[in-house]
Amino acid sequence: MIVLICALVAASVLFYIFYLPGKLHLGVEKTRVAYLRERQEAVYENLRDLNFEYKAGKLPDADYQSLKSSLEEEAATVLAEIARLEKTGAGHPLRSDKGARI
Repeated sequence: MIVLICALVAASVLFYIFYLPGKLHLGVEKTRVAYLRERQEAVYENLRDLNFEYKAGKLPDADYQSLKSSLEEEAATVLAEIARLEKTGAGHPLRSDKGARI
């Protein structure tokens, strides 16, 4: 009896883990520009957090300047790539037709 219950529980767990519904919602296909805009917002948020922590006295001057310059460089790189892609009109999706990441 215990073996039958264990087998039933194991089958239920395996069904729950490996069952694929008939319709899968993959979501909106992102373009490179959309990804870069998300990255831009993340970098800006990191800069705001860095400034807050510096003003709160949690970071020494040297660390603050180092982190701030690296975040500003990343922001400039992202903005330059966004401008380049918008200028050329290249809003290529991040996935090809087969779904593989590019």
